[in-house]
Amino acid sequence: MSNACFSSVLRGLLAALWLVPVLAWGSPAADAVQLEALTSTELRERIAAGATTILVPLGGTEQNGPHMVLGKHNVRARVFAELIARELGNALVAPVMAYVPEGSVEPPVAHMRYAGTISIPEPAFEAVLEGAARSFRRHGFREVVFLGDHGGYQKSEERVAARLNREWAGGGTPCRVHALGEYYRASRQGHAELLAARGFKADEIGTHAGLADTALALAADEALVRPQWLGRASTPAERPGVSGDPRRATVALGRIGVERIVEASVSAIRERTRSR
Repeated sequence: MSNACFSSVLRGLLAALWLVPVLAWGSPAADAVQLEALTSTELRERIAAGATTILVPLGGTEQNGPHMVLGKHNVRARVFAELIARELGNALVAPVMAYVPEGSVEPPVAHMRYAGTISIPEPAFEAVLEGAARSFRRHGFREVVFLGDHGGYQKSEERVAARLNREWAGGGTPCRVHALGEYYRASRQGHAELLAARGFKADEIGTHAGLADTALALAADEALVRPQWLGRASTPAERPGVSGDPRRATVALGRIGVERIVEASVSAIRERTRSR
């Protein structure tokens, strides 16, 4: 498929998906891609029919300034994973992991200095990732893909994937684990490049809860952002915990980032699984 055609199809898919709830519990099983929305029997049938890729969205619960909710990463990871799964056609989406490493609790550092951030130790996080991957392999999935929406645990994803791939390379049920760095890079550098090309400066784009971060949240679900903080004058001191300036963020600016994320992720997954 050409890039132009891909982008056209993706825009249609995005438009359709943003009109419906993320988890459509009452929808027919044939239309569902969220693991949680299927029965055990339906899941077994989907795997037998070729849906052998499972996407594991990794979120996080952390402060995002006064204008954005604590669960931003969780909602984004779920929405974007569903878009990727639908484009792939042979993938399902696991429940979101909302408890992730966020740094020291005592003494508090980084986001832990602000109310609502939840941090767990890296070994605990990696143990959960490993246990989930082992479960998916047991049920017949052949490709386990970690989609990390947060920068703080990218190395943990890589360690777990490398450890399991070494162990499973010896034989038995074939299964591979992928720490999909392309997903995170598209959401950070890729989206920032698109915004810079439209004239936005780095100090406005930001690295946390600024223009880019807020725009992606708006594209996932406008309810994640408090509208009274957008388009109004405010000083950096009035936006504690924010790197960048979110005031000019819009759904449209977020959607160009979502398109980059989905396109980059789908391409990377297909490339990694082509030989299977």
